[in-house]
Amino acid sequence: MGWFGAERWSPYTVGIGIGVLSWLTLLLSDKFIGCSTPIARVAGMIERLFRGEKAASRPYYKLFPPTVVWDLMFLIGILFGAFISARASGTFEIRWVTDLWVSRFGDAALLRVIVGFVGGILMGIGSRWAGGCTSGHGISGTMQLAVSGWLAAICFFVGGIITAKLIY
Repeated sequence: MGWFGAERWSPYTVGIGIGVLSWLTLLLSDKFIGCSTPIARVAGMIERLFRGEKAASRPYYKLFPPTVVWDLMFLIGILFGAFISARASGTFEIRWVTDLWVSRFGDAALLRVIVGFVGGILMGIGSRWAGGCTSGHGISGTMQLAVSGWLAAICFFVGGIITAKLIY
């Protein structure tokens, strides 16, 4: 499998790949890459199961209907691509707690799941509040040379570094 089976890829190769994917996505769909909107669409589909068409009457879902469209397929493709990559590199394993987490917080899987779940909810709220996620602002925004995209990308890195230093 050559470099497809490598445990780690060159960040330059990955960066070029993401850039080309961004261009193709814009060319073929006239949309920018983003991952938080399809997650919100899935939440709307789940809400529609319980509330019927009342869910579609929400202002957000009038702009972004809770339906299966290209960005949801993009998100599913990311998940399958990550799985295939991990299998091809021989690094796939199911673990509830990583070695780094164990060294810092112990091996309590329930705590790790709770922290991950709460962190995911906070990230979801933050991405909706900001009108997009790291891929939406950081990749698509910087690709457009938008000041907001560059500011967001800088804040992602600074926030990530500070958080990593505080936790680890």
